[in-house]
Amino acid sequence: MKGIILAGGLGTRLYPSTKAISKQLLPIYDKPMIYYPLATLMLAGIRDILIICTNQDLHRFENLLQDGSQWGVNITYEVQYELQGLADALIIGENFLSGSGCVLALGDNLFFGNKFGTMLRESIENNNKGATVFAYAVRDPSRYGIVELDEDNNAISIEEKPKNAKTNLAITGLYIFDSYATSIAKKIKPSERGEIEITSVNEVYLHENNLKVQILGRGMAWLDTGTHDSLIEAGLFVQTIEKRQGLKIASHEEISWRNNWISDNDLYSITDRLGETEYSSYHRVLLS
Repeated sequence: MKGIILAGGLGTRLYPSTKAISKQLLPIYDKPMIYYPLATLMLAGIRDILIICTNQDLHRFENLLQDGSQWGVNITYEVQYELQGLADALIIGENFLSGSGCVLALGDNLFFGNKFGTMLRESIENNNKGATVFAYAVRDPSRYGIVELDEDNNAISIEEKPKNAKTNLAITGLYIFDSYATSIAKKIKPSERGEIEITSVNEVYLHENNLKVQILGRGMAWLDTGTHDSLIEAGLFVQTIEKRQGLKIASHEEISWRNNWISDNDLYSITDRLGETEYSSYHRVLLS
């Protein structure tokens, strides 16, 4: 299983903050936004990761994340030259995937919760065929893609931003797809807004009875950080957790160390290069 992070787009909802830089490079409290979806993939045990971004931001992501070897992962990059929708990531990533299934994460989504990594790994193991989406209860379902379930929690319909939603379960920006996802995306006709919709891909799996739904219940947090208000809310959320619990959210160093992808010496070398900072001090404590 491989991972893809879609970090393209213009970030127009965050103008003028994003006129000169990708929104996925804006900070959420103490880390760039892109750190959070990357941490999600690492928690899922994924080590081969493709980041899709705009041409103007490519060198910035490369400077920030490099090739991932410092965290025991392999990061490569592709450019999305035209904004053609979320499912376009499956087409751009075709050579990278080489027939493999993937976890697709949107670059502006943040997930947090107890045993979230375990849930992801189990969902990947149970997704030998088909697709899995992660649903989260929201107060304003008209803003999201909504999934309807039967009494056995099987998906029976998907609606994109419905005026009168049948449920309040929003489909989050995290998807698990089997090896057929790219071929499905290629057959999708662009919508009225000229995009290859991820909802259309999910609907194909739904009609084939191959769409699974994993509900993120109480104790889980999902934040879409694509607006000014949600960006502030996400930053305050991370600050609250980190200050009260003394833990870091989305620390690639800690995740890779706990996954045994890097050694104690590797972690020490990383923190040593960072110098005397609050971030490096946290990781030194892990080694004590």
